[in-house]
Amino acid sequence: MSAPALTAGASADAGARPAPSAVAASYARLTEVFPDLSITELGPRDAPPSDGGWVPVARLAEGGADLDTFLAWDEEQVIRDYGQRARPDVVASFGLHRYAWPACLLITVPWFLQRRVPHFPVEHVTFQRTLGRMAVRVGEFACLPDDPAATLPGARVVPDEDALRAEVRAAVAEHLEPVLGGFGPRMRRRGRALWGMATDEVVEGLWYVAELLGEEQRGMRELELLLPGSTAPYIGSAGFRELAGPNGESLPTRDRASCCFFYTLRPEDACGTCPRTCDADRIAKLTAVPAS
Repeated sequence: MSAPALTAGASADAGARPAPSAVAASYARLTEVFPDLSITELGPRDAPPSDGGWVPVARLAEGGADLDTFLAWDEEQVIRDYGQRARPDVVASFGLHRYAWPACLLITVPWFLQRRVPHFPVEHVTFQRTLGRMAVRVGEFACLPDDPAATLPGARVVPDEDALRAEVRAAVAEHLEPVLGGFGPRMRRRGRALWGMATDEVVEGLWYVAELLGEEQRGMRELELLLPGSTAPYIGSAGFRELAGPNGESLPTRDRASCCFFYTLRPEDACGTCPRTCDADRIAKLTAVPAS
């Protein structure tokens, strides 16, 4: 459940600060526990930031020159950090992960913290990857009947928790489907494999943030309810299971629905939830003492 390489930086000038939205408190709390990601909300008249490495996500979904530039960063990072070139499809997989992981948090964190589910067409999100910044235009959101925000403009009331979970799945799919369409041809992946990756981004992003919030167990329970295994287009369930540590302690893990291809660069350092990583190696990773 590791986070992608995002780096926090100075705020972009996105115009006059709008009134806080119904999900602003969630984004503030997210940045508080995970400073490598910061979210700026745009007002109705604010133009999204365009200079200094910002890219409209709609341009990434087009799969053209903006995506070429975006993926060039991943290719250079692999060469710099690992001293070798990655296959083009591996570079594209890395690039998609580094966008989709924070993008899913735009939706899952407000649901987890406030029981509010914003919807973001790709046209409403702009990304600055090297600073770990996102600029968003918050519009419609779903909430429960007893939510004080139910009377706000843009609120759409749904009857219960099951319906709200359906809103989370729909909102993530609405945002990621065009993005997967842009990245997919570069990755040599289609349909099921792409949605397996989307499933992993939803689960591992919120799992990571829930741990930072001190609510890992609740996060895992919520994700198991969100993705029970029969919710197309997502592939499989949240996939959590427990391993027994050397002293009988419980060690949470999960089985990814997709492969991130990191093993193609460092086979010995495959991620702890990789289908290629056996349970013995998972236990070793989970119980390793960090170097001082």
